[in-house]
Amino acid sequence: MATIEKRGESYKIIVSCGYDLSGKQIRRQMVWKPEPGMTKRQIQKEFDRQTVLFEEKCRNGQVLDGNIKFAEFAEKWFTDYAEKQLRATTVAGYHKLMPRINTAIGHIRLDKLQPHHLMEFYNNLTEEGVKQNPTLHMREDWSTLLEEHDLTQSEISRRSGVSVVQISKAAHGGGLYQQNAEKIAAVFNLPVEDIFETAANGRLSSSTVQHYHRLISSILSTAVKWQIIFANPCERADPPKAERKEARYLDEEQTAQLLEALEDAPAQYRVIITLLLYTGLRRGELFGLEWNDINWDIGLLDVQRSLLYLPRKGMFIDDTKNYTSRRVLKLTDDMLNLLRQHRKEQAQQRLNLGDQWVESGRIFIADDGSWMNPETATRWFSHFVVRKGLTQITLHSLRHTNATLLIGAGINVKTVSSHLGHSNIATTGNIYAHAIRSAEAAAAEALENVLKNKRKRA
Repeated sequence: MATIEKRGESYKIIVSCGYDLSGKQIRRQMVWKPEPGMTKRQIQKEFDRQTVLFEEKCRNGQVLDGNIKFAEFAEKWFTDYAEKQLRATTVAGYHKLMPRINTAIGHIRLDKLQPHHLMEFYNNLTEEGVKQNPTLHMREDWSTLLEEHDLTQSEISRRSGVSVVQISKAAHGGGLYQQNAEKIAAVFNLPVEDIFETAANGRLSSSTVQHYHRLISSILSTAVKWQIIFANPCERADPPKAERKEARYLDEEQTAQLLEALEDAPAQYRVIITLLLYTGLRRGELFGLEWNDINWDIGLLDVQRSLLYLPRKGMFIDDTKNYTSRRVLKLTDDMLNLLRQHRKEQAQQRLNLGDQWVESGRIFIADDGSWMNPETATRWFSHFVVRKGLTQITLHSLRHTNATLLIGAGINVKTVSSHLGHSNIATTGNIYAHAIRSAEAAAAEALENVLKNKRKRA
């Protein structure tokens, strides 16, 4: 029910719209002023109509103003914009960032939010102790520690209950959570601090702070677009510059070692890893592939969907990451032969299971033919590289390896960008800057050699 206040010739219409996160009543208001020359009856009729329209807009959430708190608007942003316009994986990642954001600025009205509020938040994120689960890193040389105590990584894993993959990553400079570090230290019968040290006391990286900044900016840009505020304060706030990290990849020799190690791997995983190396596909794109996506006559692979996984949602089919990610890739004869053999083995698997088979049409499947969880392949590959003593990389590193080898072979960046399905060539240039510089240096050296030889002959 609307509350009416008459002020001179104008009428203020006030409507209650529930309560905010702190339990305070939310009110929306508008001022209506009759047109000159209207009779009392016309004024009353038009005023009643304006009141009904305004109440209806308030009920439908169509009336917002700068008085709305950031946390309240962010909820509406997720519902009305993000969940309809953005990929589910992107939205899930944004939700993980919101608790810290709401703690810092969620209580501030949009029209009162200033750049200094954002700068205080960004500075706080880079302070020591902010990270809720700081990781620990080994102080000593791991091999020396094992030798002194006459232990192997497998034995440490068996006694501690920490996976051999996690132990191996820590031995190569990776981090461990406190609980796992304590379990490993107990096997050596040593205090945790004798073996491990906390990494930067749980300080968030500048790259992570950039993620927070981009999310806040996106929310506030929408508020500007919806005419709730006049300007986006993020445009006047400068988060710390993100440090550039080179993508992890294998060189030619390491790639050859990986392919050799795959010879005795389970058949399906051998095809998965080889296809990722040959095509540079994203993980979701790979597991979204169907047999119908292959044109066997001319050796083309049509990339048109992704199979993704989220803990709360499970597996689901989604579009490719962007429009340019929908692409057609050329398969080599060796890759086609490997896929033909894989199709024959899958057909035999179908016959063996009979009516227990689940027909999905996918190239890569679970044991019963249903969708294969991409996380399964990620875990298998992590164990595989440790077991084989290979360079510690992730499944996504195979995409970087494909791109780096192409650039090193002299393929121009625009072609590589299209091959990878990047939205623009600048993305490729930023990610593979080191490989591009190396290729340019090699080209310059080659040109210099050609010109020197030409001068000698002259």
